[in-house]
Amino acid sequence: MKYQLFTYDANGRARTGISVEGAFHDLGALIESLSLQPFADLSIDGLLDDWDQAQAQLGSIVEALRAQPELATRSLLAKESIRFLSPLQRPGVIYGAGANYRDHVEAMGRAFNMKLILDPKAEGVDPWHFIKAGRGTLAGHLQDVAFPPHTQKLDWEAELAVVIGSHASNVSEADALKYVAGYSCANDLSARDHLVRQPVDSTSPFRFDWIGHKCFTGACPLGPFLTPAAFVESPENLTIKLWLNEELKQDSNTSNHLYGVAAQIAYLSSRLELFPGDVILTGTPAGVGMETGTFLKRGDVMRVAIEGLGELQTTVV
Repeated sequence: MKYQLFTYDANGRARTGISVEGAFHDLGALIESLSLQPFADLSIDGLLDDWDQAQAQLGSIVEALRAQPELATRSLLAKESIRFLSPLQRPGVIYGAGANYRDHVEAMGRAFNMKLILDPKAEGVDPWHFIKAGRGTLAGHLQDVAFPPHTQKLDWEAELAVVIGSHASNVSEADALKYVAGYSCANDLSARDHLVRQPVDSTSPFRFDWIGHKCFTGACPLGPFLTPAAFVESPENLTIKLWLNEELKQDSNTSNHLYGVAAQIAYLSSRLELFPGDVILTGTPAGVGMETGTFLKRGDVMRVAIEGLGELQTTVV
């Protein structure tokens, strides 16, 4: 039976919840109601530290819930009253893949009259990633994000987020998905006018500013759920959409990845060890604001939806 994990705010404290067949439960209260063995650390971050064991216990909890649903009434949460937080509260490194959807690369090439590589694998070009700061950038589902004061060109980017569940070092592409704990929806908010430091000479190696571009408070909305990888048949065939104020802006499929999830994990793990709680944002499809010069303003509402993973809503204030 499918389940999804989430983190929510309970009177100022982060607690872990579990969603099963449309019902939302406090995980700790559910375990107590079913008289099951508690976890040493109930946070999703803590569960990731021994994900194999956590999955076995979570499976037992779900089976006990199915067998005795009448015992779980005290753990039920009203969905409309849940104040979602980012599923991860203590993430590791957040890696972001750049230019990783064929349709996005094609759209950017047209918009800026550039000849961009549409098949980098065939030309021997490696994947490339930037690093997005961790805890300070996270925001949860239905959480407001303050408009960053340093930008006038704030953009949206719907992304499939991959959460690492075990140490990965020099793993093969064939084995790479074994190291995934689960998947989530993400929105890689980007300050487009801060990628280039305008006062710096165009020939300078110090001209680019990826921190200003990608890292600010609330720059990485994530959630609402961590969906275990066992419930995702393939991360390479998921519809991914983003609406801005209910207008569909991005409408694609992860089959348009230039480098799939497994290829990205294999590549990153060849450079450095990946750890439980690390996150990979796997790129965004066509339809971002930069393609048309349309950018976010205060009051705008974005919804990211990925097949089987849920919907992530963010308001800029």
